[in-house]
Amino acid sequence: MNNFPAPVLIPHTIPRLTHDEQRARVESFYDSMNARRTVRDFSPEDVPFELIERAIATAGTAPSGANMQPWRFVIVKDGEIKRRIREAAEAEERESYEHRMPERWLRRLAPLGTDWRKPFLEIAPYLIVVFQINFIEEEAGEREPTYYANESVGIAVGLLLAALHTAGLATLTHTPSPMRFLSEILERPKTEKPFVLIPVGFAAGDVSVPDIKRKPLREIMHVV
Repeated sequence: MNNFPAPVLIPHTIPRLTHDEQRARVESFYDSMNARRTVRDFSPEDVPFELIERAIATAGTAPSGANMQPWRFVIVKDGEIKRRIREAAEAEERESYEHRMPERWLRRLAPLGTDWRKPFLEIAPYLIVVFQINFIEEEAGEREPTYYANESVGIAVGLLLAALHTAGLATLTHTPSPMRFLSEILERPKTEKPFVLIPVGFAAGDVSVPDIKRKPLREIMHVV
């Protein structure tokens, strides 16, 4: 037996929809998400900050292991900091493209038309840097790990991307490796680890994206 406090439960209601309402909602959401694409050409036009705030608030509704909510969203809008992030990211990316990535990886990237140059890191009005909190420090100086942190933050990022797309904003998920420079530039505590860097803004007027296709449902779903 333990002396842990009993959970405090509160009422929760999930509205019961008709089948037609359910179908309409799920089809509408699918159509919206299916139109989402990674964008590398951003407009420097300003974005209402309230859109960024509400999207991050939405990400914060994600489920998490033991409800520890192991995420931190750092918003970068300062031009000088964006410049430093771009320079550091391009240095790591250039090393990766020229020396670290095996040929099969580069072959996979070729249809996307990417290289080590990342001008969008300065052009996009906002960068959202998502950090994963791996442990918390208690008052007694002891550390407690966060549970299922990687999975929890991944779900939160998915909600963040969906919310930003719903607001009519373009995004890109950027994971330069290694990403330690983000912790240094943004002066984040040692409890946090960079997870992903997301430029956010309006798409450029002449934006184009690679002609790639998503896998059909029959390839990604299996019923037993």
